[in-house]
Amino acid sequence: MVSLSEAKAINATYTPRYTPTAIFAGGTSGIGRAMAAHLARTTHGACNIVLVGRNRAAAEALFASLPTGTGKEYMRAFVRCDVSRMKNVRAAAGELRARLEREHVNLNFLVLTTGVLRFSGRRETEEGIDEKLALVYYSRFVWIQELVPLLEKVAGEGQDAKVMSVLAAGALAERVDLDDLGLARRYGGVKAMKVAPTYNDLMLEKFAALHPTVSFTHAFPGTVLTPILFPSSFPWKLLNPLLYVLYWFFAVSPDECAEYMWCALHTVGPGFHRRGERAQDQDWKNYYGSDEAREKLWEHTREVTQTTTD
Repeated sequence: MVSLSEAKAINATYTPRYTPTAIFAGGTSGIGRAMAAHLARTTHGACNIVLVGRNRAAAEALFASLPTGTGKEYMRAFVRCDVSRMKNVRAAAGELRARLEREHVNLNFLVLTTGVLRFSGRRETEEGIDEKLALVYYSRFVWIQELVPLLEKVAGEGQDAKVMSVLAAGALAERVDLDDLGLARRYGGVKAMKVAPTYNDLMLEKFAALHPTVSFTHAFPGTVLTPILFPSSFPWKLLNPLLYVLYWFFAVSPDECAEYMWCALHTVGPGFHRRGERAQDQDWKNYYGSDEAREKLWEHTREVTQTTTD
C-alpha cells in the first residue's frame, strides 16, 4: 500500500518527452474530472485532454481552470455523449479516432469512470441493455475496442499506452452466471453491482491477451466524495448534509483519489493489472474469473454491443 506522500512523489517524476494525450469517459465530474485536472497540473498544462460526458458547462469550467502550458496550443476538447447507448459510444469513439489521426495526435491514456449508484430494478435501453451495466461495463468495452489501435501504435513508439477502468477491482464481486449474461432474466440492483467488477476483470484480461503491448488496469477507488454518493431528487437530497458528515470520516476527496489512480497508472507496464484505493496490487483478491467465463462473456459482449472485430 502506498502512502499519499509516496504517491505524490511518484507522480511528480512523470516528465514525458512527448505531449501526453488522455481521454476521460466520465471526465466532467468526480474521479474522471479530478484525474484530468491532475494530469494538467503535473505537466504544467503541456498535455492534450478530451472529456466525454453530458455537461458541456462543467467541461468548459474545468478547462478554464487548467494551466495552459507554454509555447504551443494544447487540445482541450469536450465530446457530448450519453454512453448508456452503444451507438453513441461507437459514434463518439469513431469521431475521436478520426480527429486524433487527422491532427497527428497520439493517444496515451484512456480512463473510464462512468457509472451510477442505484439499487433499483432493471432499466432496459432500446438496445436491450440494462442502463447500469451499460455505464459500468458495456460502454467501456466499446471505448477500448474502438480506440485500442491508437494505443497499440504509441506503444510501438515507446510511449505510454494505458487503459484504466475505475470500478471495484478486488473489492466487490461474484461469479458470472453463464446462463444469464447481462442479467436479462435474474436481475437485481445489488447483483448487477457485484457482477460488473467481474465483467471488468474478464474484459480487461482478454484485451490484455489480444494487445500485449498495452496496459489494462482495473482499479478500485475506495469511497470518494463525489456527486454519485449524494441523492439528487427531493426529498432524499435533504439527507445530503448528514451523509456528507458520515462520509467525511472514511471517504477521500477526488483530488486525493486522483493521486492514487495516477500512481497506479504510472507504476504498471503492459498486461492486466488490478489496483486498490491506495494504488496497491489487489493480486487475485475477490477474483471470480475462469477461461470459460472469459470467452463466453467476450462473445456475449461483442454480440450485445454489435462489435464484430477482434
